Amino acid sequence: MALATPTAIATATPTATTPAVPTTAAQAPAQAPAVAGAAGAAAGWAAGTRSYLVISAPADVAAAKAAVAANGGTVFASYDAIGVVVAHSTGAGFAAALRSVSGIQQVGATRTSDVPADAYSPALPANPAQAATTLTESNRWDMTQIKADQAWNVTLGSPSVKVGVLDTGVDDQHQDLAPNFDAADSVSCAYGKPDTRTGAWRDVDTHGTHVAGTIAAAKNGKGVVGVAPGVKIASVRIAEPTSTLFYAENTVCGFVWAGDHGFKVTNNSYYTDPWQFNCPDDLDQAALIEGVKRAQEYAEGKGSLQVAAAGNADYDLADKTTDTASPNDSTPTTRTISNACLDIPTELPGVVTVAATGSGSGKASYSNFGRGVIDVAAPGGDGATGVYSTLPGGKYGTKSGTSMASPHVTGVAALIASTDPTLTPAGIRARLASQANDLACPASDSRCTGTTADNGFFGEGQVDALKAVGGATPPTGKYFENLADVAIPDNTTVESPITVTGVTGNAPATLKVGVDIKHTYRGDLVLSLVAPNGTVYLLEDFPNNDSAANVAKTYTVNAAASAANGTWKLRVKDGASGDTGTIDAWNLTF
Repeated sequence: MALATPTAIATATPTATTPAVPTTAAQAPAQAPAVAGAAGAAAGWAAGTRSYLVISAPADVAAAKAAVAANGGTVFASYDAIGVVVAHSTGAGFAAALRSVSGIQQVGATRTSDVPADAYSPALPANPAQAATTLTESNRWDMTQIKADQAWNVTLGSPSVKVGVLDTGVDDQHQDLAPNFDAADSVSCAYGKPDTRTGAWRDVDTHGTHVAGTIAAAKNGKGVVGVAPGVKIASVRIAEPTSTLFYAENTVCGFVWAGDHGFKVTNNSYYTDPWQFNCPDDLDQAALIEGVKRAQEYAEGKGSLQVAAAGNADYDLADKTTDTASPNDSTPTTRTISNACLDIPTELPGVVTVAATGSGSGKASYSNFGRGVIDVAAPGGDGATGVYSTLPGGKYGTKSGTSMASPHVTGVAALIASTDPTLTPAGIRARLASQANDLACPASDSRCTGTTADNGFFGEGQVDALKAVGGATPPTGKYFENLADVAIPDNTTVESPITVTGVTGNAPATLKVGVDIKHTYRGDLVLSLVAPNGTVYLLEDFPNNDSAANVAKTYTVNAAASAANGTWKLRVKDGASGDTGTIDAWNLTF
């Protein structure tokens, strides 16, 4: 078992629908596969099969593939655009032989154990039965700490923003995840090759489903709300079943998939197994660094920002001396390392590295740190206070770790992308940093170096979702919300009411109207706000050719001519046939 992978310290608080989960995600028993795996040796597999990254210039990939075959190997997968081939071989001298071939730049074994037979005939993960919940949404400590609950008054996030969850998989049937799940762009990259079968992306643990909920659990009145409850999430399962390890070929596959499928942000709450740190003076590890780096650069070049967890060993990433946890797929040994050795993908250029805070904005006891390494911080939980989110089977529970901090930052990045779709990954990265709230080094811990504005524990500070979406100050008025679903049939006008009490005088000239509508073709819709006195304020008449799905927006209305108290209504007119929807929720802020 990989005790440090994924990078999470996982605990659970049982609820009425949630059993306790094991102490670490890696210790959780693997779910029973939905279909039988390979019986004995699968076709094409042999005992002693190992996996390698073979690196060349993109123009030389064809020659590299030929060299793999000529030296007793097989091409398992190929990423031609970045010059990376995933090769399998049972030969002990395979890597050394290929390194002598002209045009091949690097070769590295990705494991110190055999490739499982399951790689050649992968079993589908279980599709767990779903438990209904009576839990209702509340403002959790982690969301209020980064002002996500206030950011929702500005935007819930855009459904045109896709976020990739590179993890153990995601339970797409979960009641809080299904509304935002993007099955078309989900995949399994376990073993280093895309598996697009329905359900291949599902969770082989609990970790990825928990992460997904923190990013984008729907604002539907049930369970929990994610940081960006209006964006889409796709699952890219890079963990392998049983071991729940994340090998380099899986990460390469995941990043290339992210770039090719238009993910604006990806969350990476893991390190690339089996080496906690990959050292460039080791021929195998140098190839792993290069392969994952090329894949990350490819994804960023396609417009995708990578966000990653810093790790949970309370380790100074800016002053590396030893590695005691590697390799974690065979027998770990203690080795001397230097700062040239990298935790990948966390320490790759362009990746946003996230440290964890506890409740109250102090450094979480377990969080890795390092001046010049940590970019920003976010809530990860600590001690008895964990991050509450979704678990497979319609359940909920708590976990703590930088794995839980990273998806908070990913969610904020998704909100930033929603408010300004023109931003590049570099632009989102800069805004995360510039709008974070500074956290000073604690006086009692000399390991934290740097300034209040940028230090080794918190980087540029704790992310602020409200500032990130343009809300410089929190709304000061009273807040009212209706979470009851109202169906929107074809060619029909429906209304959803909110009764306002306790507000003196008239409504403000800057009345905020937050709208969350699920609809398969919003060009059919006309949205209006109806005041208690019958005055109708047009919010938006969508162009008839607007084929996008859903509405997740906050409108500002000059309602100063209408009394505040009384029953306000959101009026939704569907003016065409063929597409229907639901008012999921809406709110007023005075």
